[in-house]
Amino acid sequence: MPDIYRLTDQLIAYALHNGLIEPEDTRWALNEILAVLGLTDYKPARTKAKTPKTAAAVLGPICDWAAARGLITPDTVTQRDLFDTRLMNVFAARPSEVMSEFAVLYKTQGPQAATDKFYHDARALNYIRTDRVAKNRVWKAATPYGRLDITINMSKPEKDPKDIAAALQVKASGYPQCLLCKENEGYAGHAAHPARQNLRLIALDLLQDGKPWYLQYSPYVYYNEHCICLSDKHEPMKLTKNSFARLLVFVDILPHYFIGSNADLPIVGGSILTHDHFQGGRYTFAMEQAPVEKTFKIKKFPRVKAGIVRWPMSVIRLNGSKKDLTDAADYILKKWRAYSDPQADILAFSGKTPHNTITPIARRRGKLFEMDLVLRNNRTTPEFPLGIFHPHAEVHHIKKENIGLIEVMGLAVLPARLAGELEALAQALIRRDLKAIEKDPALQKHAAWAAQLLQKHTFTAKNAKNILQKEVGLVFAKVLEYAGVYKRTPQGQAAFERFLKTL
Repeated sequence: MPDIYRLTDQLIAYALHNGLIEPEDTRWALNEILAVLGLTDYKPARTKAKTPKTAAAVLGPICDWAAARGLITPDTVTQRDLFDTRLMNVFAARPSEVMSEFAVLYKTQGPQAATDKFYHDARALNYIRTDRVAKNRVWKAATPYGRLDITINMSKPEKDPKDIAAALQVKASGYPQCLLCKENEGYAGHAAHPARQNLRLIALDLLQDGKPWYLQYSPYVYYNEHCICLSDKHEPMKLTKNSFARLLVFVDILPHYFIGSNADLPIVGGSILTHDHFQGGRYTFAMEQAPVEKTFKIKKFPRVKAGIVRWPMSVIRLNGSKKDLTDAADYILKKWRAYSDPQADILAFSGKTPHNTITPIARRRGKLFEMDLVLRNNRTTPEFPLGIFHPHAEVHHIKKENIGLIEVMGLAVLPARLAGELEALAQALIRRDLKAIEKDPALQKHAAWAAQLLQKHTFTAKNAKNILQKEVGLVFAKVLEYAGVYKRTPQGQAAFERFLKTL
């Protein structure tokens, strides 16, 4: 069994090294850790503790020790997460201290210094579980629309049946109401709700209306400094003029970040529509680099530059001042919500059910601002029960889920099953064994795709992985094309022009 006292020394050394505590805090921190571990004594090591490179490197052995003594039961990933978060809570500053430090750094050193420290601490406190994020399979794939980002999501642990059983024993309280509510800050969690004792928020008054929104980071970051900006209230996603205004104020406050919102309707929205929120960060997506291929003018807004972006989805890019972009984006949204073009399969309503909305993304461009408005429609038909403008059946073997904000910008978040499937598929393709693919329950969904690939490529042990990664990228580009309301065909672009004329 591990020496628990040496492990506590290592955890404190880690906290000191990462600036989570000061030397004067070590005795107090030690006693707090001993309390969590249920220990009443302490035996200092004869030699200085080695500083771990990551929190996970020392938390794992501590959890092994705790599980062996019945402190973690059942011994599952969920229960270990609850326990190790209690430990890291020892080193988490109070929310008021975090907000104060952020404000001082912002004022004295600038926005980037403020977010650098905030992000560093989120990682150091193991709120962002960097060890799990590192397990994701990540690559870039060349496509006609630039180099798209591909991620096979391996970081979120699957639910253990013991956790599912334990969750059923937890009495539903409705507190916090969802994973995005501000009440998660400091929440201990339980079998059905993750621990958030090491979560901290920064209040942002985006509209100067006394209704704060809060900045935090995603615990499973998909890109650099992947942040979330969430509403003070647990209210459903609703895209309004104020939404555009908040996005632009956000990038005014933090000009080194982008910020965007999922659409506010099912199918074309994100996974959480019950709590109004944005997602942003410090990363350049392929969509941001995509050029404007055609400009046009909006008569009501002569100071706003407008154009169509060369992208698989239907994107209007606006450039101008905060006020002009807020007004122009609201104008376009209202026009789009009411717009129908049956010739292009676009209907604004089925009865009273709305279908049209927008996915907006904002950035700073020097003294001015840029906003991409991605037109969305969530209508379904018997032929396309998951959505007309949703990944169609032929690409479901790679991506079947909703196309939310992150995918819209050019980052595929693909299911963990693909990691093993692609490896097995590569071996079968090297052997040119289509029958094995067709008979394998896990691979047969890829059979038609595999047959096409064998016509295009000669697979070897050296090139199979690279070919499959490139081809997955091309499938993802096709996924985005399906999600685009105006196809990149002469007929599709003519239909796009018909809408633009209404502006």
